[in-house]
Amino acid sequence: MARSLACAFFFDAEPVGETGRHALDACALCTKPLRRDSDIFMYRGDTPFCSEECRYEQMHLDAACARQAASARRKQQQQAQQRSRHETPVSRKSGVSVASC
Repeated sequence: MARSLACAFFFDAEPVGETGRHALDACALCTKPLRRDSDIFMYRGDTPFCSEECRYEQMHLDAACARQAASARRKQQQQAQQRSRHETPVSRKSGVSVASC
């Protein structure tokens, strides 16, 4: 009995700031309605999915986004390093520019 009450409470919980929308109403990927009598596949704590396939697809999308973000950061760092190499440093004593190689 206690287990069913805990389950009912979990299904009836609402996300903060989203009144009227239950936390586990639909799959986060395909928006298929989730039934209370079927399995729900969770990812990253509180994100529900209707199947292992939807959850797996979201994992791959997240991994691809992470790889793309890491690649963009590396590219920005490389560009910043190239700019810093091509800038002409100023001598502290005379204020004269010194050419760099």
